[in-house]
Amino acid sequence: QVQLVESGGGWVQPGGSLRLSCAASESIFSLYGAGWYRQAPGKQRELVAAISSSGSTNYANFVKGRFTISRDNAKNTVYLQMKSLKSEDTAVYYCSDYSRTYWGQGTQVTVSS
Repeated sequence: QVQLVESGGGWVQPGGSLRLSCAASESIFSLYGAGWYRQAPGKQRELVAAISSSGSTNYANFVKGRFTISRDNAKNTVYLQMKSLKSEDTAVYYCSDYSRTYWGQGTQVTVSS
């Protein structure tokens, strides 16, 4: 069973930055790609960013220019660098493989003053 473990969440003031990490127990990110999702209270889970097995990336419009997804194949880890954070970015952030078969437990990101 593939396990995904997210880390790096926390509290940050508006305009601040955080970097999330997602470590996989197997080399699924280099083979299949990965995605970051988020779910705010009372809302559906939504795609934030994704990276394919070839390394191509795509972003939700609401994070373009602020968030960057990247991958370290040697570490079986995918990252989400978040800058210029806004209060509306507050949510639990989850990582998944590209096909959304495996999910991490989520990490809370809170943006407030």
